[in-house]
Amino acid sequence: MSSSKEVYIVIGGSGFVGRHIVQQLLDRGDIVSVLDIVQRHHDVPFYSADITDQSQVAAALRKSGTTCIIHTASPPAGLKDEALYYRVNVDGTKAIIAAAVETGIRKLVFTSSAGVVFDGSDIIGADERLPPPRVPMDAYNDSKAKAEAAVLEANGKGGLLTVALRPAGIFGPGDRQVMTGLYQVYERGQTHFQIGDNTNLFDWTYVGNVARAHLLAADKLDASPLPLPPSNPEKVPASLDEVPPLSEEETSLIIYPLSSIDLTTGYHRVPTSDARPLGPYVTPPHNAERILSAFKDPNPGPSSRPVVRTRFDAFSPHSLAESKLLDSSKSPLQVAGQVFFITNGEPCYFWDFPRTVWHHLDKYFPGHRKGRGIFTLPKLVGMAAASASEWVGWLIGKEPTFTRFKVTFSCATRWHNIEKARRVLGYEPQVGVEEGVQKMVEWWYAEYEAGSHRTAH
Repeated sequence: MSSSKEVYIVIGGSGFVGRHIVQQLLDRGDIVSVLDIVQRHHDVPFYSADITDQSQVAAALRKSGTTCIIHTASPPAGLKDEALYYRVNVDGTKAIIAAAVETGIRKLVFTSSAGVVFDGSDIIGADERLPPPRVPMDAYNDSKAKAEAAVLEANGKGGLLTVALRPAGIFGPGDRQVMTGLYQVYERGQTHFQIGDNTNLFDWTYVGNVARAHLLAADKLDASPLPLPPSNPEKVPASLDEVPPLSEEETSLIIYPLSSIDLTTGYHRVPTSDARPLGPYVTPPHNAERILSAFKDPNPGPSSRPVVRTRFDAFSPHSLAESKLLDSSKSPLQVAGQVFFITNGEPCYFWDFPRTVWHHLDKYFPGHRKGRGIFTLPKLVGMAAASASEWVGWLIGKEPTFTRFKVTFSCATRWHNIEKARRVLGYEPQVGVEEGVQKMVEWWYAEYEAGSHRTAH
């Protein structure tokens, strides 16, 4: 890891995620500037540039003295102009890579999207080995996948180290997509409608957690990867018996137990022989007081339960050895050249999230919502209605608000395995989903009130 002080530039630093990254860098005393097309904040140096123009980007990198690029710039999802996604996300990212190599930049952290692996079907605990679909879901995710591939391909070229992060369902203060859409539904009195049966788990990620993941990735991007065990380059091990043992360092990384993520649900102790409720008994055991005390201890310390790895998971000795044989320059235990899913680690039923938002809005608009039962529209009926809506929209030349994509999005199971980010980046969510929703609604209402006062005057 480099010992000299990094100089950061956040491309897209005026945007939602980018601004949170800038703020966290400032909070820890780092040197940071912003490259964007619009300046919304004036607390850091700002450079205006078209990211598809390599010369403009290179000029900003030189002038700012950048050593690490964090690239978050992208048009928002859901735009009609598909060509814009490819121009900004693909051509722009390639221009940034070229400018980074030209100016001798050492690090590039890229904001990808968990959506790059989504094709409309369910995603259940998928890890980073799941490839993008052959037929992309939409232009936004297709362009993100192509940009991500370019970033990973650039790793190691011209001295540049790269990493891509795939956040899922980003929300929080500063969000003008999710929150705006949910408020419009609330304002129209449509919160009692539901598409699907709400049994599909979905990943939402608080923006502050996403920003923290970017800082961790930047910090660890040039850390030396742990060496993988020597193996026979002529043959991929056919069984665990043929895999050489892992080093002590590697074993300590993949075997230690990860604690449960319970920021929203609260901690729930797993009963063991040494710590458990006593239950019914005639005569209490001799160590009853110690057993019960251990179960009620709010700070039990790290788990001593062993981690059992199978040959099918990403961190089994077999998988690590196989990855080394397939590509000696890449190891799942390093940051450079890798992708990481970033989520809150607290998947929830899809419609529970908006209902939590609407519940918090009720505090600011008492009496706005009337008590109504939930009207559930089955997915197949929703798809038929969305198809009709799209057809009518095409007929009258107006963009439909109800689409098949939205039905698919709200009915699919989509949650991801973040073990790799937790073990390799040291990423742990700091703000839970419920607390994050509260922070987002509080921010939104402050903006709403400020806007109302401006209109009144």
